[in-house]
Formats: sequence, structure tokens, C-alpha cells
Amino acid sequence: MTKLAIIGGSGLYALPGLDDLEEREITTPFGDPSAPIIVGSLEGESVAFLARHGLGHQLSPTEINFRANIYALKSLGVEQVVGISACGSLREDYAPGDIVIPDQIFDFTKDRKRTFFDRGMVAHISIADPFCDHLSEQVFQAVESTSSNVHRGGTFITVEGPRFSTRAESNTFRAWGMSIIGMTTSPEAFLAKEAEMCYAVLAHVTDYDVWHTTEEPVTVELVIEILKRNTDIAQQAIKNIVRQLIPDRSCDCHQALATALITDPGAIPPETRQRLRLLLDKYLD
Repeated sequence: MTKLAIIGGSGLYALPGLDDLEEREITTPFGDPSAPIIVGSLEGESVAFLARHGLGHQLSPTEINFRANIYALKSLGVEQVVGISACGSLREDYAPGDIVIPDQIFDFTKDRKRTFFDRGMVAHISIADPFCDHLSEQVFQAVESTSSNVHRGGTFITVEGPRFSTRAESNTFRAWGMSIIGMTTSPEAFLAKEAEMCYAVLAHVTDYDVWHTTEEPVTVELVIEILKRNTDIAQQAIKNIVRQLIPDRSCDCHQALATALITDPGAIPPETRQRLRLLLDKYLD
């Protein structure tokens, strides 16, 4: 079974170096994922890859079916997920070209499904620490062994998009103490937690958003330029992650639902129970 998945963000739509490729077309109870999931061998280990925005970057952040993406990976047996994301910096010391492994999220999105649990089933997941510290440390060490300048920690604010921030918004986020800004980490991290998967983010800093008065405001052209520069680093970091990954899950991610389920099992509608079997069977059977 494939234990590790890489979710590629802007600029990373494939994973070079994968051998023995197999394309998986998966339909979930929540719809279709962004793209077919590519399963292959990297550094001798089975790895799954999913292009978050679809092949050719067809999906805006709001259009991404995050629930289908995470559910599809879960159905393949994935236990650990590394999300690759482009981000803007809200701090002087997190410069374009740097990589950040954040440890907190501030969800400022508005129009997204944030949970698998609805239609007669309620779960209150504990999300005080949204990223798996164990996996995040491994990702940090893997990136640190490349030529990149990498930072461990920081708060990642997720905005709805697809537009970039106004200067007023950007300065407000800085005043709130946010470190980096992007459009896709929420609700991806929350859903991974509900699916009891370890989740960490490798965030590429592409710009200073629009707050920095001596830098040009962020544009797609600027983002792509930095992403191209960082592609080799990302690919090497992913190889390092696969090579160095410790499969032992010493964290609590694998039992995140143990204290989250509140609905009386007898009151769960049969169709909802069937829809959530992949997540619930170990608790309800």
C-alpha cells in the first residue's frame, strides 16, 4: 500500500523521477479529486502524487474539491501527506525563494466545505496543532539538506482567493502576527486530520504579498518566476523526504477521531454511515 502522498500546488503538476507509474481514476462519495492520482516508485518507495489544481492548473482555490482529494488518498492507504504550496511572505525575514515549514494555520476562507461530517453525523475534531509535528520536522530536515534557506515555524493564513490581497488586508494580516499567506492549506489540513493522516506543508515563498513598499506587488508572472527557480529544490526535497521518512507514526494523528465523534451511532442515517465508512468503520464496527 502507498503510505506517502505528495499534493503538488502551483508550479508542481507532476513528480519527476517516479518509476512504474500507474494512473488511478478514483471517484469518492464526495465527487472526483482534482486529477487522476499518480502512483509510482520514488527512491524505492511507493508514493502517490496529486495535482491540487488539476492538470494544467484548471481549478481556482475555491473550486478545488478538497474532500474528494483527501478521501481518494485515504482510500489508497495513504497515512502521511506533504502539501506543496506557494505562499506570500508577511515577514521581512521570510524572503522570496525561501521555504517555510509552518506550524499554525489561520483559516480566513469563506466558501469551502471544511469537514467530512454532515448529513446527520457530527464530529468535533481537535485542531489546536493543525500540522503533524513529527512529519513537519522530517520535512524540515529534508529541505535543510538542500541548498534552500528554510524556516521552521510560522502561521500560515489561508485566504479565499483567487485574487491577491489589498494593501489594507496585507498590513492587517501582518498586524495580526501572520507569517505567510496562501489560498489552499485550509481546509486541506483539517480534512487530513479528520482522515487521521499526518499532514505537513512545504511552502515556497514567492513574493512579499503587497505590504512591502520597496518590492513590486505580487503578480502571477512573479510567482511563476520564483516557482521555476525553486522547482529543483522541491524535487530534491521530496526525494530526501522519501529517502529519510520514518514510517513509524509516533504522533496521535492516527487516532484523531477517537475523541471527536459525538453523534449517537444509532442515530446516524444509514446513507451517511455508508458514505463515511472509510473513516468510521474502526470506531463503529
